[in-house]
Amino acid sequence: MEFNSVAEFLAMGHHGLYVWLSYGLTAVIIALNVAQPLLRRRRLLKEQAQRLRREKKHAPQA
Repeated sequence: MEFNSVAEFLAMGHHGLYVWLSYGLTAVIIALNVAQPLLRRRRLLKEQAQRLRREKKHAPQA
């Protein structure tokens, strides 16, 4: 497919809205699929560190 201008390329033969919307939505979904486990891991590590501090604070002194 050959385009004569950038505007024509972006319009994609009057289908540009659907084409670019699908690309954008795909990029957002992929970004969320990458970010979610990273954020979940960070939260889990933080919760475990807090739990260990609480247990250490309340542990009986020998």
